[in-house]
Order: sequence, then C-alpha cells, then structure tokens
Amino acid sequence: MTKLLVAKEYLKNFYSKYEIYLWPVCKFIFAFAALIMINNKIGYMHRIESLAIVLVVALMCSFLPVGCVVVFSGVFVLLHLYTLSMECAIVAFMLMLVMMLLYFRFAPGDLVILLLTPMAFVLKIPYIMPLAMGLVGTPASVISVGCGTILYFFLNFINENNTTINAMEDEITAKFRYLIDGLIDNKAMVVTVAAFAVTLIIVYLIRRLSIDHSWTIAMVAGSLVNVMMLLIGDLMYDTNVSIIGIMVGSIISLLLAKVLQFFIFSVDYSRTERVQFEDDEYYYYVKAVPKLSVATPAKTVKKINTQKNQSTVNKTMPRTVNTVNSAARARTESTQSSGASHGAGASHGTGAAASRTVGAASAGSKSAGTVRTVNTVNNVANRTPQHGGERSSLNHKD
Repeated sequence: MTKLLVAKEYLKNFYSKYEIYLWPVCKFIFAFAALIMINNKIGYMHRIESLAIVLVVALMCSFLPVGCVVVFSGVFVLLHLYTLSMECAIVAFMLMLVMMLLYFRFAPGDLVILLLTPMAFVLKIPYIMPLAMGLVGTPASVISVGCGTILYFFLNFINENNTTINAMEDEITAKFRYLIDGLIDNKAMVVTVAAFAVTLIIVYLIRRLSIDHSWTIAMVAGSLVNVMMLLIGDLMYDTNVSIIGIMVGSIISLLLAKVLQFFIFSVDYSRTERVQFEDDEYYYYVKAVPKLSVATPAKTVKKINTQKNQSTVNKTMPRTVNTVNSAARARTESTQSSGASHGAGASHGTGAAASRTVGAASAGSKSAGTVRTVNTVNNVANRTPQHGGERSSLNHKD
C-alpha cells in the first residue's frame, strides 16, 4: 500500500509540475477517442472519416475549452445522420437541444458526461457512470447521465434500423413517426435510465453518511441495486439484456470506481478522531478522518567537478616546487660555509694554498651533488603532483 501511495504522490507532483502541457494532451486524446468512436458507430459520411480530419479537429479541441469536444462531437453526429436521412438529423438536433437546455438549467458542470456516457456504452462498461457520478457528483448529475444514455440508445436504434429508414424515401411524416416511436417505446432505454438514476442517488446518499468505509459501501450497494433493477426490468418488459454482460460490466465498473476512490478519497479510518465543542449558539460534534498520504523520498545528487579539482592541483604544484628549491638552496649555502671552515683549519698543517684548493674541490663536489639533487626533485615535481612519498625518499637520500 505504501508503494501505491508513493506512486500516487509522484503522479500528483508530476501532473502539478507539467499541468500546462498535460491538460492539452488529455483533451486531444479525449477528442480523438470520441470522434473515432462516432465514425466507427455511425459512419455514414465518408468525407469526415478521414484520419487527417479527425486529427485536425482533435488538435483544435486541445487548445479550446473541454466543452468544445462535446460540440464538435455533436456536429460529427449530425453530419453522419444527415447523410443517412435529413429527418434523422432533425430529430437528433432537437434531442440535443433539449439536453443542452436541461444541462444549462440543472447540471452546468457536467457537460462532458453527455459524451462520456455514450463512450462508456461503446466500451461495454456503462455502469461506471452512475457509480462515478454518485461518488464525485450531485443528484443533479442524474440529468447528464440520463441524457447521455438516451442519446446512445437513439443512435443505436438508428444504426440498427438504417435499412428501414432508407426504404422510406418519400414518406417524411412516416420517418418522423418511426424515429419518435423508436425513441419513446424503447423499453430497454427506459429501464436503463431508471436504474442509473436510482443507483446514482443511492451511491450519493450512502457516501455522504458519517460511517467508516462509506465510499466502499456506497459502491457495492449501488452496483447491487443497479444489477437488480436491470434484471427486474428485463423480466417485466423483456428488454433482452445479457445477464453475463451485466455481471461482468458491473464487476469491472466496481473496480474502476475503487481506483477512482484511491485517487480522490484515500483516508485512514484507524486514526479517526471525534471532537466536541460549542459556541454561544450551537454544540458541534465533529468526526475527523485523516487522509492517507506519504512523503515522497527526496533524492540527493552529489556533483563532482573534475575540472575544478585539476585546477586546484595545478595551483598547488608550483608552490610545492618552490618550497623544494628553497630547501635545496639553503643546504647549498650551508655546505659552502662548512667547506670554508675546513679549508681554514687545514692551512695550519700544509699551507694556505693547499687548503684553499682542497676546500674549493670539496665545496665544488658537494655543490654539484646538490644541483643534481635539485634537478631531480624538479623533474619529479613536474611529472606528478602527488609526491609526498617520493619527496620523502629524496630527502632521505640527501
């Protein structure tokens, strides 16, 4: 669990850091997926099925508000239906207009749900919509989910009966009646809308209760209610729904809702606190449940600048060489003075000239040895800067 929380924090930090780039990418992917699904489901106008057109429109949507994705998707639907039949396009336009009016009146923040609900039906996981909107939405979200469900069933009806609609070439009134009857008399649509509405409200009411694990209880209860209502509706109105499809779709939707809860509502019920206080007018009883959160481990990177270290060595090496040269000069001067004193002592035995000759020879030999030593030290110092060990061995040799 800790690793999941750390990964969650990394994702949140990554998104907050690059939100200005990620949000247009998300809108592009959403628009591209929606347009591709529309073209595959009701692809009657082949001109707008081109991948280039889809990419251009999706790219435009990435720089526009997210509501424009719904608008462009509606335009694509109307163009496809107009190619099939003008009456289909008119009925679809009136239906979308009513949905927009309901949207602006009751659920102004759920415009995207009008498009997400049909997309969930195409992906065979429509039961995620009442669960998700019950968890993060309000009871007014019933309007958005219901309108999206009606739109999907209407388009599905047209797609399944396009041959019959094309056969009614000159019967305009018959076409309108056929389309409206197919919309109103669709029992499967009525049962699904009712089941989704009840499920959404139940999930919303339970998840707001002050009980532990309210979100999980709400999801499980909502899924059970949804399955029961769909099966009862199938028995009453013979809607011909797939029981296996309902079960599998409900399980997948429940798992997706659990993932949504992990990112939105992760709390630690083991550390719940209850607080009671009062003021002049009220008594307050507060239940505080801390959120589950972990701190992302901080990485410390130590940089080693090799050029700086090399320049430091180059600056130190001349000082070392100068120190060795100074020490060598001092030893040379000491050797010369000691040679002079030996020459003065020898003048008492053999004479001043012989003593000066011997002293000069002795001083010359020692000076030459000292010069060779200094040259050797200089050569070693110029070759490597590291040379405490070699310098000590040279001093020992002296």
